[in-house]
Amino acid sequence: MSFKAAAVQMCSGVDPTKNAAAMARLVREAVAQGATYVQTPEMTGMLQRDRAAARAVLADEAHDIIVKTGSELAVELGIHMHVGSTAIALADGKIANRGFLFGPDGRILNRYDKIHMFDVDLDNGESWRESAAYTAGSEARVLSLPFAEMGFAICYDVRFPALFRAQAMAGAEVMTVPAAFTKQTGEAHWEILLRARAIENGVFIIAAAQAGRHEDGRETFGHSMIIDPWGTVLASAGATGAAVIVAEIDPAAVKAAHDKIPNLRNGREFSVEKIAGAVAGGVAA
Repeated sequence: MSFKAAAVQMCSGVDPTKNAAAMARLVREAVAQGATYVQTPEMTGMLQRDRAAARAVLADEAHDIIVKTGSELAVELGIHMHVGSTAIALADGKIANRGFLFGPDGRILNRYDKIHMFDVDLDNGESWRESAAYTAGSEARVLSLPFAEMGFAICYDVRFPALFRAQAMAGAEVMTVPAAFTKQTGEAHWEILLRARAIENGVFIIAAAQAGRHEDGRETFGHSMIIDPWGTVLASAGATGAAVIVAEIDPAAVKAAHDKIPNLRNGREFSVEKIAGAVAGGVAA
């Protein structure tokens, strides 16, 4: 059963109310193009480097405007609405980088908390410590939907192939990777990583991205993408600004890819032994 999927590209600012309005406009545009599943980027609700300012406007899940708007859009438009992620205040004072998938009745079908925290030091002086404010998730799920088996990841998760392989082995046909990739890392690795995850697991990848220069001063890479199980880019957005991309997703293509290259079935258990290099009298056996 094929379906039309959309990835909504945004340039979220520091005001969740304004970002919710931008999300709603773009989601309606995606549905006007025939999409029945719509995904928004990581941190749809707010990109704010000032942690004190961010905490001042954070809400828990029950009172978050992005969660509320996502649910309402799903009902209004009769779609599966995927808020790629937004910042959710937790009871312990920390924050969850949490994605939500809403069914057409507005109910939350799945929550996913980003597992791998973006703690990096880049060549241009950018330094990020997501773990200083956010609580990492610990649970991956594959969700059975009427149109596909869907797996979940967020941004930095894409650098951890084991997460994708585990979900593919559990039956995932479509993997979702909403993101806010930095411009520097995006230029180097974004498309390569997404296509690799699609090819090595024989799955579709849908990746809605943040794009451009944000109010808090950061710059994100954009280039939202939808990729098929053979690694072909079906749709791609530009480097900056809001955009909507749409592509037809046919889960039968997943089976076709697995039939051609059945690497999920051909995998074997193995051990790794670390041995010494050159030794006296010759090379180690």
